[in-house]
Amino acid sequence: MSRRAALWCGFALVHALVIVLGLVDGRAASWDVDQLYRWWAGTTIRGDAIPGLTMEWIYPPLALVPIVLAGFLGAAVDYTLAWGLLVTAADAVAFGILIGAARSRGRVVAALFWLAAILALGGVGMYRLDAITVPVAILGCLWLVGRPWLASALLAAATWIKVWPAALLLAAVIAVRRRGAIIGAGAALSAVVVALALSAGGATHLLGFVGDQTTRGLQLEAPVSSVYVLLALAGSSGAAVYYDPDIVTFQVTGPNVDVVIALMTPLLVLVAAALAAVGAVKVARGTRFVSLFPPLALSLVLALIAVNKVGSPQYMVWIIAPFVLALVVDRRAWAAPALLALVMTAATQVLFPWAYDALLALQPAAVALLLGRNLLEVVLFAWIVARLVAVPTAARVAAGDPRPASPEGHP
Repeated sequence: MSRRAALWCGFALVHALVIVLGLVDGRAASWDVDQLYRWWAGTTIRGDAIPGLTMEWIYPPLALVPIVLAGFLGAAVDYTLAWGLLVTAADAVAFGILIGAARSRGRVVAALFWLAAILALGGVGMYRLDAITVPVAILGCLWLVGRPWLASALLAAATWIKVWPAALLLAAVIAVRRRGAIIGAGAALSAVVVALALSAGGATHLLGFVGDQTTRGLQLEAPVSSVYVLLALAGSSGAAVYYDPDIVTFQVTGPNVDVVIALMTPLLVLVAAALAAVGAVKVARGTRFVSLFPPLALSLVLALIAVNKVGSPQYMVWIIAPFVLALVVDRRAWAAPALLALVMTAATQVLFPWAYDALLALQPAAVALLLGRNLLEVVLFAWIVARLVAVPTAARVAAGDPRPASPEGHP
């Protein structure tokens, strides 16, 4: 069997298994798709209401496209299964472009990492909107140098499905030499989306998803919530885990929680701005794209995870696209952090859905697993930031710095 055929066999097996994982155990991993997405698709197709246009919604307007598409497919098969098949089809397109003829070792390693990450995260990684954005973001990252207009349009489209790819767009604006193309294509695509939403009567609800995120409390799984989880475990007065029916998630409360909630969004903005400033300084000093973009993109994405008051398990899929590009560019330099990322995603699947009831009951083993996973997020973030700071500039390379990035697998 050829290497390419073996990769496609692995692709089929991994996706089949993960689809099944979302359909067992009461569909806990696929609850959002099975209940919320199914309902949103039905109301849209029937013309009762259109999320994000005629009613408030928690997602950007393009998120409705895959949700409704799965609804049409759901006429032939169960909606949840249709969603899994839709994600698999999108992944297949990006996977085929990534591996090509499977001659590049960097691309093969990147493809294996992607499959391992899908398997490690399990059903929750597939049965969320985030899964649709991953293959789009991977193609956007791969084409930033050769096809910057198309790459930027793809990343902008992914951002209008789920906001996180904006971190990749920001990294691209900084690191790509043809930044006019990046800004122009992203702006053009965004203008089309806004115009379509406004023409459909969605002016009132167009940016409703922004306010929803900024006003949320501390989600149970977020790294910042770890302190309150420990206080609740210790029985500290006022510290507790509670269910918020408005956003259908579990959050934490405790001493000074409102202050922490108020500080988290500004802190995230400051951290992202600082990382962007480091990237801009590196560019000004002559750093190459292949050296700068992977750590800059990863640090910005990890900031959205580690410095965030929301910590949904599906957020782990965000790291896949920048890691794929990093492994394509230099598989040896990125092997260790990629392995740490896989451990982090596997721990996330154990937490949700398998140990989630134990976590809600604050059983010590489940709490220890959550705290360990959160520590890994912070460690990986610090590791990537250190790598970003250490990216060699043109002056250092000219002086004989031994750490310039390998050009192998240049996208």
